[in-house]
Order: sequence, then structure tokens, then C-alpha cells
Amino acid sequence: MTENLISAFDALLSDLDGVIYAGPTAIPGAVDTLQSLHRAGLALGYVTNNASRTPAQVAQHLSDLGAPANAEQVFGSAQAGAALLAEQVSPGATVLVTGSQALIAEVKSQGLTVVSSADDRPDAVIQGFDPSLGWKDLAEASFAISAGAVWIATNTDLTIPQARGIAPGNGSLVSAVSNATGKTPIVAGKPQAAMFKLAARRLGASRPLMVGDRLDTDILGGNNAGMPTALVLTGIDSAWHALIARSAERPSYLLPDLPGLLKPYPDVLQQGDHWWCAQASAVVRGTHITVDAPQDSLDGWRAACAAWWAQHPETEQPTEPQLKW
Repeated sequence: MTENLISAFDALLSDLDGVIYAGPTAIPGAVDTLQSLHRAGLALGYVTNNASRTPAQVAQHLSDLGAPANAEQVFGSAQAGAALLAEQVSPGATVLVTGSQALIAEVKSQGLTVVSSADDRPDAVIQGFDPSLGWKDLAEASFAISAGAVWIATNTDLTIPQARGIAPGNGSLVSAVSNATGKTPIVAGKPQAAMFKLAARRLGASRPLMVGDRLDTDILGGNNAGMPTALVLTGIDSAWHALIARSAERPSYLLPDLPGLLKPYPDVLQQGDHWWCAQASAVVRGTHITVDAPQDSLDGWRAACAAWWAQHPETEQPTEPQLKW
């Protein structure tokens, strides 16, 4: 058991929505944890698929909540999307931006020409999240893509945590355009590895830990980049989702929240056919997992994951056991 989990790493790469805040409001304990890590000298990076705001705006939001942040620590899918777009088209190419002013600024920074309609016959469409997008915006994107424009999506998160609950994310809007055109975009942000590697490189980190609340973006992306990953249970995915996840989306660690980084992480050990985590144990019999722990004990979930994953080390599809506490 380590002194605390984060002591094994030289940087924290953290998702935002569902980890540090939900909508405008900080998740309890998250800001205090970031302040403690900053005081301890740990490098902090914020990796987000939200393309609706500039790095400076994201950093300001974090600062307003009391978290240590500046624009250089924010790595977003708008930046990644614009850079990827520039690789796909000629210099000065015309682009229809279906997204925020922040995304428009990133596209222009690549020397590309922004147009406002499919009638302009754009060379490409880049689509990112913005809460003001409506049907007409998605229709214009569809018309341009159907006419042959290259299509880039900053990210494909189906949902986004908000203070009032779970709302549709960029991936849901991308799906609408895909349904209309029969085409699939090139995706820039998480779970692609490039943004994670860029963040680690700019932070000078050789042992970063990626923390997120989504298996299909945060955890898969960190795994794709060859980084240890931690799933926090304050956002989209639950311990059950981690248990049944396909192997590419399984986290290295399971935490209740961001403050869990500052606590010892118990070793998960195998003894015979049982897996133990602290006082909790789990054993697999066929398609059943029996967990000896109080119901919904986090150590019980950790033991259950270890036991089930050992029986199913490589799977491209979720696997659903019967679970008995």
C-alpha cells in the first residue's frame, strides 16, 4: 500500500466535467485536492473534450472555483481538432465551423478560412460542442459533408454532466449529422492518444496519471497513450461499468472522487482463486462473482474487478457477470 496513490506519479492529467466540476459548480473536495497537489509541486494538466471554450476561459473557470490553473495547463479538443484539420486540407482551405467562437479562433489560428454556409462549398467541416447549436447548424454541416467536405469532430462524448443532470454531448450531435449523411467523422480528441501525449510532454512528465469519469474517452484515451488511469465515480460511469468494461477501457485504479488521490490505495492480491482488497474478497465461479464485503463497498468492487478481469483478460465487448454481495 502506497503512502497515497498520487505519490507514485509526477503529474496529474485530469478531465474536467464530472471530475472537478459539474456545470458551473465544483464537485466536493476536488478543488482542495488540486490545491494540495499544487502546493506539493505536482504538475497539473487539464485535458478536456469540451470544445466550446478557449484554454484561457477554462483556466478562468477553474481559477474562479479556487483551483490552480493557467491557460498553458489546459489541453482541449478544439486545439487538437484544428491541428488535425490543418493536416487534412491545403493551406488556406475553407472550413465550415459547427461549434463555438473558441473553435472558430483555433481554426483561424491554423491559417484556414472560415465560411458560414454549405453554399460556400467548404473544403471541410469541423464540429465541436456549443450549447447554442441548433437544427439549422447541423443541417448546414450535413449539406456540406454530403457534398464532399472533409469532416472532423473535436470529440464524440455522447453525454456531458451538468449541475441539473446529464445532457447530450457533442457525440449526440455528431450522431445526428452522421445519420443524415451516412458518413463518419475523423475524431481529434479523447480517446485518441495525441492530446494525452501532448499534455504530458508539455508538462515534462514521465509518469503521469490520467483521471476521468468516462471509460470510453478518459480511460480509453489514457490507456491508448500508455498511461495509468483512474476512474472517479463522481460523473458518468460507475463501478459496475468498470467491472463489465471491455479490456481497452479498464482503469488501473477505482476511486470514489478526486480526494481519493491523497489516500492510500490498498493492494489487490490473489490468494488461490480469491482476490483480496483490504478486508474484501471476490471469487469467480463461471458467470458469477461472489463478493465478501458490505454491499457496494469500494474495496469489494476493486476485488470484483480484479477477479473478473483475470478471468477475462482480453475482450472486445463488455462482459456482464451475475454479482452477489
